[in-house]
Amino acid sequence: MSTFAVGDEDFLLDGRPVRLLSGALHYFRVHEEQWGHRLGMLRAMGLDCVETYVPWNLHEPEPGRYADPDALGRFLDAVARAGMRAIVRPGPYICAEWENGGLPHWLTGPLGRRVRTLDPAFLGPVEAWFRRLLPQVVERQIDRGGPVVLVQVENEYGSYGSDQGYLEWLAGLLRGCGVSVPLFTSDGPEDHMLTGGSVPGVLATANFGSGAREGFATLRRHRPAGPLMCMEFWCGWFDHWGTEHAVRAAGDAAEALREILECGASVNVY
Repeated sequence: MSTFAVGDEDFLLDGRPVRLLSGALHYFRVHEEQWGHRLGMLRAMGLDCVETYVPWNLHEPEPGRYADPDALGRFLDAVARAGMRAIVRPGPYICAEWENGGLPHWLTGPLGRRVRTLDPAFLGPVEAWFRRLLPQVVERQIDRGGPVVLVQVENEYGSYGSDQGYLEWLAGLLRGCGVSVPLFTSDGPEDHMLTGGSVPGVLATANFGSGAREGFATLRRHRPAGPLMCMEFWCGWFDHWGTEHAVRAAGDAAEALREILECGASVNVY
């Protein structure tokens, strides 16, 4: 079986430096019969890795009632068949331009601002969901012959709060559920975001659409060692209701991507 680790400067695959060239493909936004085709498109781009979120509210629409909770495992099997690696971002909050950031309304309605904190009324349902979800990730980790190389702790938490105890609890839950591959966080390249969203001993990555040198310099102030990665390279932008369609020139996006690669960093095209 292979190993995947975080080194002082690089990711290490079986002890050798490796750069991740990843692209976002959210299994819940693509019909299952088209997964193979879309993965082939990522390979045709020159990518060797795929990233996906997991929308809790889609899979647990009511407390304890699950809707196709094993879809992620089938997707990861498709990733393996395509000869690619996988990055899994289970949340519980995912943003992802998805309703309620993936959190179930049956939970956020009663709890309000107590979500994404150490409040036991939030942690209990999170733990129950993760213990249902994560076995299919654990058994597909790279050290068990599967494609999964990284798993995320929360999502851009530094944009929301600074409850370090909650983040550390969540990282501990992931480990307690059997996740053995490296964990990571991702936040905007701002000091307060990296301070609020990072976890000691967990790889920190940055999300941005341009200005790689400045973004990575900020990240390095917080994490002098470890591989650099843009976990969300925003090659475009989302639309808001009632506003003009957001577009980005391909050449501009290509130059921004070139800057990331010239920094020696890994990237996930989002």
